[in-house]
Amino acid sequence: MKKLLFLSLILICSLMFGCVQQSQEQSVEGKLKITDPAGRSVEVPKNVSKVVAIGPGALRLVVYLQAVDKVVGVENAEKSWEVYTRPYRLANPQLSELPTIGVGGPDDPQPNVEEIMKLKPDVIFATVNARYADNLQEKTGIPVIVVDYGTLGNFRTTQLFESIRVMGKVLGKEKRAEEVIVFIEKVVKDLETRAKDSEKPSKVYVGALGFKGQHGITSTTCRFPPFEVNNITSENIACKVNMTAHVFIDKEFLLKEQPEVIFLDLGNLFLVKEDYTKDKSFYQSLNAFKNGKVYGIYSFNFYNTNVEQALVDSYWVGKVLYPEKFADLDINKKANEIYEFFVGKPVYEQISARYGELGAIDVGSW
Repeated sequence: MKKLLFLSLILICSLMFGCVQQSQEQSVEGKLKITDPAGRSVEVPKNVSKVVAIGPGALRLVVYLQAVDKVVGVENAEKSWEVYTRPYRLANPQLSELPTIGVGGPDDPQPNVEEIMKLKPDVIFATVNARYADNLQEKTGIPVIVVDYGTLGNFRTTQLFESIRVMGKVLGKEKRAEEVIVFIEKVVKDLETRAKDSEKPSKVYVGALGFKGQHGITSTTCRFPPFEVNNITSENIACKVNMTAHVFIDKEFLLKEQPEVIFLDLGNLFLVKEDYTKDKSFYQSLNAFKNGKVYGIYSFNFYNTNVEQALVDSYWVGKVLYPEKFADLDINKKANEIYEFFVGKPVYEQISARYGELGAIDVGSW
């Protein structure tokens, strides 16, 4: 009898131990080990249903990956800033109804740890450095995945593509992640093919670019992606001043160089108009203004890079510079095609109603 009881106890212990082992294996199997773009090893649940996104551009990538339904809270900046600067927000007005998880902003997003913990997201995506991510993860007890766009304005960086793939894996959207990357690469190839061996103007310029604020015609850059994918970098006169960074050039430089074609950021066009009323002689001395070769573009750098907006601008720049090679392209239709793919809605009409259509700027009416 004692022997039977002893054997029974052994059997019970074995069964209990087996259950514990099985439970541990399920726990391990229920996790996914991810190496994020900051090189951090992070364990996340295999089935992620709730997320929050913190810092410049993190939420945008969630939208690109068609996982907006998983977002449970947003930064106050996403609610208070004008939505037209960020097509992903314009296309998803429901995001403004979600709980607030922090201040938001480019320098320090200031997440509200208590509010985030109340929402119990499975994962936090954040465009922050590794130390910041580790600190936030320690405070919340929630896995934090670092997101990185790479160089501001460049829509095909290694860091951006890596971030899209990592986020796709975490969100169960790996197929969509590859679709996004392939779409970008196809657009770039299409633009480069059209621009190849095409006659181009000898000098071009892009002005009124936003840079930590809004600026007028003298705000520019050499590394302008819509120029680069259209094989026009060496013709960009800003490169004669600074090859890498944003720069404010002198008006005298513009007068001396006399670019044949000028592109202006429509979001800052009001500043150019204001300056025009104060300094008409300058503008009327620019050949591009005299010849009707001034065109509007949309700003694509706001809370990191609006990739879809940059691609729309790239097609528009190509159509202006190489009209014969882009004769088949209806920019309105192409813009809506791009918007719909990335953010889920064809929002060109809404954006053009706010800033004006992509076209020549009627400087004669100023």
